[in-house]
Amino acid sequence: MADTITLPVVNLQGTKTGDVKLSKEVFGLTEKNEQAVHDAVFTQMSNARQATAKTKKRHEVAGGGKKPWKQKGTGRARAGSSRSPLWVGGGKVFGPDGNQNYTVSQNKKQHALAMKTVLSQKAAKGLIVVDEFKLEKISCKDFKKDLENIKSVGKTLLVVDPANVNLVKSASNLSNVELRAVNNISVYDILNAEYLVIAKEDVKTLEGGLK
Repeated sequence: MADTITLPVVNLQGTKTGDVKLSKEVFGLTEKNEQAVHDAVFTQMSNARQATAKTKKRHEVAGGGKKPWKQKGTGRARAGSSRSPLWVGGGKVFGPDGNQNYTVSQNKKQHALAMKTVLSQKAAKGLIVVDEFKLEKISCKDFKKDLENIKSVGKTLLVVDPANVNLVKSASNLSNVELRAVNNISVYDILNAEYLVIAKEDVKTLEGGLK
């Protein structure tokens, strides 16, 4: 059985210019590996979470220095301070303090498995390999037409070289396009896109990093 799969390569006019052979080890997995994919997404989302939630504890609430009423003789329960957690506007006992740590990790082997799994799913449907992204000028309108030519008409993850200024500026304002460098693609990015559009040289780079 062949250890490679073949995908067509097109230019920005939508014309096939050749083929590219890719490793089945990276782009041809048939197992779903749902746990590895779930863990990869959970890890990314957790590590992006900011610990901004914070409540004030008793000592941080303003006021409350004076005893609300005398200890005895009022018929009411004893109260020492309006900062008490029992009072409306008082301090919170077990609220977040702004130092929460949501960081989690996934080992490299499982992360690579998750990447291979989602890349294999895209290779089956949604992976578009372009020979090169050579744009003569910066034009959102023209590049939108290019995406239509290669049949990337849904939510698109575009793998770009940051040095390709014409491409980056042309694609940045398209609402259905997300830009990522080849060394900064995540499992979530791929899952969140209907199409993965990548240059031929970058798809080989991506493959090489996962073997």
